[in-house]
Amino acid sequence: MLLEIQNLHIDVNQNDKPLSLCRNLNFSVGEGETVGILGESGSGKSLTALSILRLLAPSISLSGGSIKFTRNDGSTVDLVNVSLKTLQSIRGKEISMVFQEPMSSLNPVFTCGEQVLEAIRKHKNNSYKEAYNEVITLFKKVKLPDPGRIFQSYPHQLSGGQKQRVMIAIAISCNPRLLIADEPTTALDVTVQKSILDLLKELQAEMGMSIMFITHDLSVIAEISQRILVFYRGEIVEQGDVKQLLSNAQHPYTQGLLGCRSSLHTKGERLKTLDDFFEGETFLPKPIHQNEQIYYLQKEVLVNENILTIRDLCVAFGKKQILHNINFDVFKGETLGLVGESGSGKTTIGRTIMKLIDTLSGNIKFHGNSINNISSKELKNFRKNVQIIFQDPYSSLNPKITVGETIAEPLIVHNLYKNARERKQRVLELLRQVNLKDEHYNRYPHQFSGGQRQRIGIARALAVEPEVIILDESVSALDVSIQAQILNLLNDLKQIYNLTYIFISHDLNTVRYMADRVIVLKDGVVVEEGVPEELFESPRSPYTANLIASIPGKFL
Repeated sequence: MLLEIQNLHIDVNQNDKPLSLCRNLNFSVGEGETVGILGESGSGKSLTALSILRLLAPSISLSGGSIKFTRNDGSTVDLVNVSLKTLQSIRGKEISMVFQEPMSSLNPVFTCGEQVLEAIRKHKNNSYKEAYNEVITLFKKVKLPDPGRIFQSYPHQLSGGQKQRVMIAIAISCNPRLLIADEPTTALDVTVQKSILDLLKELQAEMGMSIMFITHDLSVIAEISQRILVFYRGEIVEQGDVKQLLSNAQHPYTQGLLGCRSSLHTKGERLKTLDDFFEGETFLPKPIHQNEQIYYLQKEVLVNENILTIRDLCVAFGKKQILHNINFDVFKGETLGLVGESGSGKTTIGRTIMKLIDTLSGNIKFHGNSINNISSKELKNFRKNVQIIFQDPYSSLNPKITVGETIAEPLIVHNLYKNARERKQRVLELLRQVNLKDEHYNRYPHQFSGGQRQRIGIARALAVEPEVIILDESVSALDVSIQAQILNLLNDLKQIYNLTYIFISHDLNTVRYMADRVIVLKDGVVVEEGVPEELFESPRSPYTANLIASIPGKFL
């Protein structure tokens, strides 16, 4: 056995008292095996991975158990008690790690080549020239285009997928026996995600290394792993062969993760949440509607009033044109999905509609009136009627003001309600509608989870009672069960407020569930448009077909 963890306990020191984070962890990783570590944020999966290399914060300790690792020379060491010198000889050489966010993992002041070269020279006695040649070979191995150019490039000059390939090159530079991949595809488009998964499989077959693959995405884990460990609240609640476990899950949490996915539900059917699988345990407040069917697609909606009209829209950043002659309509009461890979222009369209980005040419009309050259007063009124919710709930809220102040701010800007008392009552009403509590009014953003922060963003957008809300990857950063809660909430609110949504996402299953129509973008051009039932079953564009074919975990 390559790695064997027995009775591992992880504690954090809080007010001079130990608080248990992970308990009684028992599992192993065999030679050449891929073990999937599945669980949501806070379940303990990343903490366990960091414990193997002892990369924990000073306040966190391993309070019991062992982590036995078989080294290249055949000897077995306990990584819990091994000396720092020995541990440093293992890190990066025999056990390496690929982290979730390559932009924050790579040093922005050094070229990508220098960072890989440093890892090689740390563990090998290579000359600079030998190390350089090895870096170029590694870049070819991880299928980076033009390795010489990539060597001289800084991280900000590469795409997300290219940065992740550089991280993988660093991780495999010393032929490790075990590769720990911590959410390496979470932030990537579906086609880039597939290419990274295929690359890891190829490298594993070529190098014979074992992989611990950590993710909250069931579809991804089904694509790459032979065995799965399910983490829940710091414990392993279930483990077994991937196909057997996913087809016959025993623990309510595993059943919940499987049952929450939007791909299992037809449009308008309420998504299941963890509440549906646990008896006597509540994960979220009572939903606004109790009926199973929360949204019915009315065919008439597609002949409703044309609320937004985009004609021949072109946008350029400097000398580079980003959008090319974009044409589409948004009908009152519909959910229009915009899909495409990073760089396709979908977010640029949303921000251009909001007039956060200037147009190069073309026209945008709201209720038949052009917004291209409107006055500042007209723009203020337009932005009251068309709101946007951004992707990252962490960075889109001001950390210095309370949640109540955050939601009340647009009410003050637009002179709504007579006084502070009435505004507070409206904010409390909004908090309840997004399944938050009155006591959250005086708390700050850092005191909330990601899902709760996204609810705050939704409440803020709803405050001024808009007609249209642009949702820019609003659930992509959330765990699957939290996604289900937010999507249910969005469909509930759509009915209550008679809203129109522009739903921007690279998650095709979510778009299929949410959207009445879908527009597919590639390199700033609309390549296909249609209702999801037809578009997903019979795509006309090869690009759309490739996006659909890249969705992981087909047998789930």
